[in-house]
Amino acid sequence: MFHQAFKCSKNIGLLTITIAALIGIYFPSRHARHYECVNIDNILGSLHLESVESNIQNNNLKNCTYETVLFDPNNKIQIKEVIQQRVYSEPTSGGEYIPKDCKPSISSAIIVPYRNREEQLEIFLHFIHHFLQRQKIHYRIYIVNQKNDLPFNRAKLLNIGAKIAMSDTFPCLILHDLDLIPLNYANIYACSKLPRHMSSSLDTFRYNLPYLTLFGGATSILSTQYKGINGMSNLFEGWGGEDDDFYKRLDECNLTPLRFCPSISSYTMLIHKKNRVISQNRFNLLKQSADRRFEDGLNALPNNFTIELEPLYTHILVP
Repeated sequence: MFHQAFKCSKNIGLLTITIAALIGIYFPSRHARHYECVNIDNILGSLHLESVESNIQNNNLKNCTYETVLFDPNNKIQIKEVIQQRVYSEPTSGGEYIPKDCKPSISSAIIVPYRNREEQLEIFLHFIHHFLQRQKIHYRIYIVNQKNDLPFNRAKLLNIGAKIAMSDTFPCLILHDLDLIPLNYANIYACSKLPRHMSSSLDTFRYNLPYLTLFGGATSILSTQYKGINGMSNLFEGWGGEDDDFYKRLDECNLTPLRFCPSISSYTMLIHKKNRVISQNRFNLLKQSADRRFEDGLNALPNNFTIELEPLYTHILVP
């Protein structure tokens, strides 16, 4: 009996190894333990530096520099420090901040899809204001709140936030899940010349990239590029698929995303109860991705949202 059980276990083990080897041979992109990345010495050269001049009143200030934050030996943040009280200057109404002691070369809109996570929202806001102000950038935080009981539509919320941020003339969009917290100040919240997968080294994946075409969690993209691909698909109701569809749109437009090296792009995920409704039609939608791109995205959004200016963020309510 024991011998049969051992033999069965051994056969299962061999089968598992064989399947893993076949996946590695025929689908190498599913394994991305090692990937090309921008090291810290080349980060500044990869960035697209552009600010909203109309928002920056004092042009007599010296330009902000970013070498200090990049090469600070104390850049790494311990996970236990994430929930600690953080010191930061109060932003203006709507969650906008402009450095007072220098003229920023970076203006970024931080767009966060949201529903019913008050505790996480508080942690995220207090941490991210401190984090971004240390980087000496001009930013504004947009929380896009789905106020219904339908399956969560992350991509649609990001599209609505992006549309409003672009109307506020932000040249750089940071599309950011609420539960992700950056762990290195050198991970500058700016756009690169190509779209950037910012959260490629996540603790829940043991700081490994699961597959090379992953483009979700926290990402950055120029407003001009986001318009050019017509944003994300609005049809992925529920969890899963919208990030892969997003990558397909980028790939069709020759916008292959880049990544900073793992020590810079490390994140932790805030613990929360996962109550995810799976997107049932995601595989069919992915097959039709190229056919839908021009009519499904930024140009197909409802206008029935409202905007409220809160002390720490711009609140966009989507019924």
